[in-house]
Amino acid sequence: MFEAHFQTFEEPEGGVALTARLSALREELARRKLTGFVVPRADQQQNEYVAASEERLAWLTGFTGSAGLAIVLSKEAALFVDGRYTLQAGKQVDRKAWQIESLVEPPPEHWLTRHLSAGDRLGFDPWLHTSAAAERLAAACAKAGAELVAVEGNPVDAVWHERPAPPLGPVSIHGAQFSGEIEAEKLKRIRLEINKLGVDALVLSDSHAVAWTFNIRGADVSHTPLPLSYALVPKEGRPLVFIDHRKLSNSVRDHLEQSADVEEPAALTPKLTELAKRGASIALDNATAADALSRLIAGAGGKPVRGNDPVSLLKAVKNLTEIEGTRTAHQRDAVALTRFLAWIDREAPAGHLTEIDTVEALETFRRQTGALKDVSFPTIAGTGPNGAIVHYRVTRKSNRRIEPGDLLLIDSGAQYQDGTTDVTRTITIGQPTDEMRDRFTRVLRGHIAIARAVVSRPRVLLADEPVSALDVSTRVQ
Repeated sequence: MFEAHFQTFEEPEGGVALTARLSALREELARRKLTGFVVPRADQQQNEYVAASEERLAWLTGFTGSAGLAIVLSKEAALFVDGRYTLQAGKQVDRKAWQIESLVEPPPEHWLTRHLSAGDRLGFDPWLHTSAAAERLAAACAKAGAELVAVEGNPVDAVWHERPAPPLGPVSIHGAQFSGEIEAEKLKRIRLEINKLGVDALVLSDSHAVAWTFNIRGADVSHTPLPLSYALVPKEGRPLVFIDHRKLSNSVRDHLEQSADVEEPAALTPKLTELAKRGASIALDNATAADALSRLIAGAGGKPVRGNDPVSLLKAVKNLTEIEGTRTAHQRDAVALTRFLAWIDREAPAGHLTEIDTVEALETFRRQTGALKDVSFPTIAGTGPNGAIVHYRVTRKSNRRIEPGDLLLIDSGAQYQDGTTDVTRTITIGQPTDEMRDRFTRVLRGHIAIARAVVSRPRVLLADEPVSALDVSTRVQ
């Protein structure tokens, strides 16, 4: 009756079977006279979900979480993950080959300063790191007397012989009935921001920003309707959109060409170089622009101006059409979720359901709306001890039967053309115990307290102003 179209339950490859890949990478690094290499879980635009061709970290280590970084040295290798993925990383990687370290506190740079030696050469791909990240790596190398080297051609790609081809998801038009604003009006507002920045042009390195600006959607990564692309918006003149033409139908190309020139992705580098040679100042997004872009602009004589992408704030303020679309999407999704909860109430007490059954059922109820485009992320469905695992994803191997007396955690969402949902529910199978009620209530009270908290900016005191004990931390020295 139920099936999942957008999710799979296979166990990812990992562990000792991947150790040969680490050896192959080390041989490639030695050939390039590099002591080590940094492998982030990232694509050129720092997307949360990346195409199969960009899953270098998973291919090398076996770790499939959405955030992480590996550092490979000639004798040691470490995988860095945050607290969400500590358990998962321990299960997926070969612990004899990899150390598992913190991604946050302390950060990977601390590990580097302890393990690099004077004269070492640490490689990194400048297309996969922001400039801020590259500067942190460079500082760590300098502290150890080592050198950070920007490589041409990623060494992981050189040994990943079966690497998938880049995605070619078809691009679609996101009509005004959903966007509420045409491209020309958005570009007017963006140019006002460009003038405020005092720059000659703005690079849209975030595909979300390109999609919003030009009212398009794509299918290049899982669970997010992204058309992987770049755009260059000059202070004056027509913008340029850089996107693989094979993704564009005639109607979509016509739509784009009403407000921009359309170029292949390979044209981005020469266009930026041409602009930079005229001494142009070009704004780049701190969060998503690759360090390679800053290097290119500066090297050609231009001025890279790093800061916050102004489009991120513009698209964060929703217009009336978008707000109504969000309401409609959540109402539609609530009906699907209510049908799912009623089904759980009927079926779960018998003890025949599994975690996979719930994932498949919930996706099916959403598909039955006739409007589902995708799930917004792989459904987290954990019962019993699995419900306590952060970012748990059920596989056929881990799939647990739901028993009477269990708690079932469901964290899921849907992509509709008019809005995206993300809903978490904790469900009791049968009557909850006093302990369950107590723990649930404590968590609820904590959420309410956080929601009601008022966070204000501390008042900065002048150097000669009287100060109380509570003010000490804000005094200007």
